[in-house]
Amino acid sequence: MFRINLRRLFALGIALFPGIQAFGLEFSRNESTPDDAILLWPGGAPGAMGDEPVDKPNITVYLPPKDKANGAAVLICPGGGYGGLAVEHEGKQIAHWLNSNGLAGIILRYRLGPRYHHPAPMQDAHRAMRIVRSRATEWNVDPQRVGVIGFSAGGHLASAISTHFDAGDPEASDPIERQSCRPDFAILCYPVITMTEPWMHKGSKRNLLGDAPDPKLAENLSNDRQVTDHTPPTFLFHTSDDGGVPVQWPGAIPPCRAGRSCARRGCGYAACFRPRPVHRPHRNPT
Repeated sequence: MFRINLRRLFALGIALFPGIQAFGLEFSRNESTPDDAILLWPGGAPGAMGDEPVDKPNITVYLPPKDKANGAAVLICPGGGYGGLAVEHEGKQIAHWLNSNGLAGIILRYRLGPRYHHPAPMQDAHRAMRIVRSRATEWNVDPQRVGVIGFSAGGHLASAISTHFDAGDPEASDPIERQSCRPDFAILCYPVITMTEPWMHKGSKRNLLGDAPDPKLAENLSNDRQVTDHTPPTFLFHTSDDGGVPVQWPGAIPPCRAGRSCARRGCGYAACFRPRPVHRPHRNPT
């Protein structure tokens, strides 16, 4: 099985700290579909509740210049508490930064609560991973170098598909569904991880699971508890003074439960912390 070099993953993750300018917090609710977007299901998403833009999950593909392309691609999951999408500072700006480093960036606009609950966002992320691999030749991407990056609640989604995945269905009539949805690596940025009391981010949990979710479902989506030896190599970063998803929460990120789980299972992880009271990508002014 392909394993990305953990040293390179650490270098890519750590570069996010000095490499990205701070941006204002702008959220959208998928009120329109970009003209260049690729619908995940052109015939309608599973469980679609209408035919509005919010019912049509999609990806937007940003490819690097051919002379810079290194064959790697990253699915980008913006945050927003599963109720909005921070597409600018956790989507477009990240895609451009990835392109400048030779990687393809694919922004995922997934379905949101309270209109949609689990499993819709994870279905969308799985489908997006399969589409990237199915079009790897067209986009000059190595299908064994497709990772995921997620921010805040998007970090939860990224960790969800890093711990809940399959190799594809070789008998599927849809060739896209024959592709694996497992990321080859993951970068989790100030992520929501747990859905279990008392450490969960309540807004994300409510939007994803509803007001009174089954405790077993909440446990299953506490992704720090779902790490196995098949979980991809993972880089996690956080700011120690984050007021949105505080790093002090047990199970939020290493050196808490998620990191210990990775270390125990030998799947490979690295972590970085900075003393900065923000809940977004930022440039270190020093």
